Amino acid sequence: MPTYSLNTAISYLKGVGPNRGDLLKSELGIHTFGDLVNFFPNRYLDRTQFFKINQLQQNSSEVQIVGKITRVKTVQQKRGSRLVATFVDDTGSMELVWFRGAKWIKDSLKVNVPYVIFGKTNYFKGMFSMPHPEMELVSVYKKSLRGAMQPIYPSTEKLVNKGISNKVISTIIQNLFEELKGNFKETLSSRIIEKLQLISKTQALLNIHFPTNQELLTKAQFRLKFEELFFIQLQLIRKKLVRKSKIKGFVFEKVGEKFNSFYSDKLPFDLTNAQKRVLKEIRKDVGSNAQMNRLLQGDVGSGKTIVGLLAMLLAIDNGFQAALMAPTEILATQHYNSIVEMLDGLEVSVKLLTGSTKAKERRILHAELESGELDILIGTHALIEDKVKFENLGIAIIDEQHRFGVEQRSKMWQKNTLPPHILVMTATPIPRTLAMSLYGDLDISVIDELPPGRKAIKTAHRFDSQRLSMFQFLKKEIDKGRQVYIVYPLINESEAMDYKDLMDGFESISRDFPKPNYQISIVHGKMKPADKEHEMQRFLKAETQIMVATTVIEVGVNIPNASVMVIESAERFGLSQLHQLRGRVGRGADQSYCILMTDYKLSADAKTRMETMVRTSDGFEIAEVDLKLRGPGNLMGTQQSGVLNLKIADIVKDSHLLKSARSFAINLLANDPTLSLDENLNIKIAYTEISKNSTIWQNIS
Repeated sequence: MPTYSLNTAISYLKGVGPNRGDLLKSELGIHTFGDLVNFFPNRYLDRTQFFKINQLQQNSSEVQIVGKITRVKTVQQKRGSRLVATFVDDTGSMELVWFRGAKWIKDSLKVNVPYVIFGKTNYFKGMFSMPHPEMELVSVYKKSLRGAMQPIYPSTEKLVNKGISNKVISTIIQNLFEELKGNFKETLSSRIIEKLQLISKTQALLNIHFPTNQELLTKAQFRLKFEELFFIQLQLIRKKLVRKSKIKGFVFEKVGEKFNSFYSDKLPFDLTNAQKRVLKEIRKDVGSNAQMNRLLQGDVGSGKTIVGLLAMLLAIDNGFQAALMAPTEILATQHYNSIVEMLDGLEVSVKLLTGSTKAKERRILHAELESGELDILIGTHALIEDKVKFENLGIAIIDEQHRFGVEQRSKMWQKNTLPPHILVMTATPIPRTLAMSLYGDLDISVIDELPPGRKAIKTAHRFDSQRLSMFQFLKKEIDKGRQVYIVYPLINESEAMDYKDLMDGFESISRDFPKPNYQISIVHGKMKPADKEHEMQRFLKAETQIMVATTVIEVGVNIPNASVMVIESAERFGLSQLHQLRGRVGRGADQSYCILMTDYKLSADAKTRMETMVRTSDGFEIAEVDLKLRGPGNLMGTQQSGVLNLKIADIVKDSHLLKSARSFAINLLANDPTLSLDENLNIKIAYTEISKNSTIWQNIS
């Protein structure tokens, strides 16, 4: 007798074989016995109730009946034939009908033997019928593991076409439990099991696949969801602890002259309490012996750049260099200009490196960087080219990190013998639950208040029929000396259509805002970079009052005089994009406005997005709504969606469990960082197995 384990290849399981095995691998990612055990149903049919034939109603719901077949006949029809069986119980009779597979079904049916049948009923000419019923002999039904709650598993069209039905999946899972004798190793410690009153691993797996009642199913789901989230958190927190103990960082011991003179003489405004708190967290990190790996979240305009600049000055005061990497040339240039302006009068050398930097300038820049003359280098991903070598890079700041791939970020590490401190900044608020799952190995700081003097932006939702009154409002704002953005969607698949929308809009705006009273700039993706830059500069210098653009300005120029953001076809934007666009205005002391223009026909999701934008300007609240609407995979974009390939837990619906799992993981590692205590042996074995099979954790942050 062969011995089977969770690592045995799926094709060796009774009822599978090589062909089915290949299908299960390609369609569902099931390679081993262990994969099948952890392939969970996504819903259940309640089969606790049995009906009598005289109780059936004409509503074609799914029913379950016990009875016998008394007669089987083949009925010829225009195309082929159908098989019809008369099925009776002690209250009446009905028909069972098969349109496919009549020959082998006919051979397998037993007459005058009790069956349990299950399926949807039809009613025609006073007679009930059930097409293609699920059938099981009562004698088999009584022995079966499958109980009253019937599991429905995820499937694909290809599996169904190849005859791998839900019943087949359920049967092979039953075979699996019989092969493994229904015994599964415990993966949690008795302390956690007692504290949370969890059922055992074996009971949980049995009741997730073959629940006998709703109460046991709920207990099984709770146990397996907790366990899945617990091991994710354990990996993330352990990774963070290992990094802090093993990856040494540069120590910035002193707060020196450049930091102090900038702080006391050059700060454009007093820091908010949130900025001070974040600065303290950064100083604690860079003053310890470990490498900093911190995510700084804050809404557009909350003052992340000032905090980043102060962190760079700390590095310079301690004899190190600093780098700031931004995703676009426009944003890198904006950072460069504002930092140069703020540092005016201080002896700090700052240079800009982008794709447009001339070869001659590059040569000078590379030499100054390697000799240590250059203190701060700001740029796009040109910074991570192999040619760019620092003398001693102490801190790397990455702005809008979700726009950089994992490899690009890790290249920043390879610029030194010791990795520099890393500060990742984002204006895209990440909901707490998602941050705990995706960035659980980073330390997270949040700037959750705006600088003093900033007025909240007023947001309104208007329909296309209200366009003329919207134009009147724009004219009043322009008369006050303000400037206006009008943004059109850009969705790559329909670029030609979007371009037409933009040009039609531009023409209609030009008619309503004629020259010479009004000047209009236009910016879109089909323009040459130099032309784009020229139009941006005209708007920046207030030579034009209206900027008509696609979303290229989403992460872009800071124009304090722009007080109105009009978003056309706002229903075509996601919430985070709408929030980013709104953040382009409200940067001066004047009252600013955001107007969301839509068609009357809106989907339920689009209505929710508009209502959310009008109701709140809190980026974290908006991100939570976005997470509920779009789910975690879509929110993070393709490069991150694989990270949360959860089998049973849902980080939106199970956020309370996620917090509990995280706190259990933190406490466990605080008391036993290497998982070497006897009481944690189960956890250690399971953790080692999961880490061995899991490649995704190398990709996070």
